[in-house]
Amino acid sequence: MEFLTAFTESELVRNGVIACVLASLACGVVGSYVVARRITYIAGGIAHCVFGGLGAACYLQKVHGLQWAEPFRGAVVASLAAAIIIGWVSLKAKQWEDTIIGAMWAIGMAVGVLFIAATPGYSQDLFSYLFGNVAMVSRHDLWLVAGLDLGVLILGLGFYRRFLLVCFDEEFAISRGLNVEAYYLLLLCLVALTVVVLVSVVGIVLVIALLTLPVAIGGVFAKKLWKVMLIGTILSMLLTSSGFAISYELDIPSGATIIVLTGAVYLAVITTKAIVCRGNR
Repeated sequence: MEFLTAFTESELVRNGVIACVLASLACGVVGSYVVARRITYIAGGIAHCVFGGLGAACYLQKVHGLQWAEPFRGAVVASLAAAIIIGWVSLKAKQWEDTIIGAMWAIGMAVGVLFIAATPGYSQDLFSYLFGNVAMVSRHDLWLVAGLDLGVLILGLGFYRRFLLVCFDEEFAISRGLNVEAYYLLLLCLVALTVVVLVSVVGIVLVIALLTLPVAIGGVFAKKLWKVMLIGTILSMLLTSSGFAISYELDIPSGATIIVLTGAVYLAVITTKAIVCRGNR
């Protein structure tokens, strides 16, 4: 009841709920591709490079007075750059894929910390991007999230059949004349933008869980990818909003609460499925 009262009276709480809904749209669509293609580790590398972009943007804005260098924009640039680099290495030098992802995972975080340390009077709130604080999403951030969300949805759904082939049957896609490499890089760029959207809700450290767990639950109840997307999106909306409400009521970190709730539901679903399957044998 306290959360419902706050929702009607507080703009920050309303913004937080809207951010959860917007993030869930991108999460359900792109997360389904991530799970189907099995590129969770690539998404993790992209996510941790975001912190480098946040730190660099903060440094340029406060030290050099570049007002356009907002942290959110820095996150977008860093995530897209990481997606292209990792994707190119994955396509051209498969044997170095794990190494480059691990290197960028660590370097991205380290660069962010160094830039923040070099920024006089930096805001401690920048570290909230690590674990998320959906209650601090401003109306300006909300418009940025909505813009990214719209772009991700248009591309993610518009190229559905092509991405479906890239995820499940590359050889058939090539035989049909599809430029698999180009669509694979585009998919990674969509993953990068989705990561930026989700960072505002659960933070960099926890973003992979929200990107994969709701659609993994959806995969238990559906086999067709579009159905997994639909179920994953609805579940993500329910879980993120519920987690936000619980964290508000108990005055605990929102990002961690959302992930614990999502993880608990996932474990409950797969455990129930295992018991049912064993009982039917």
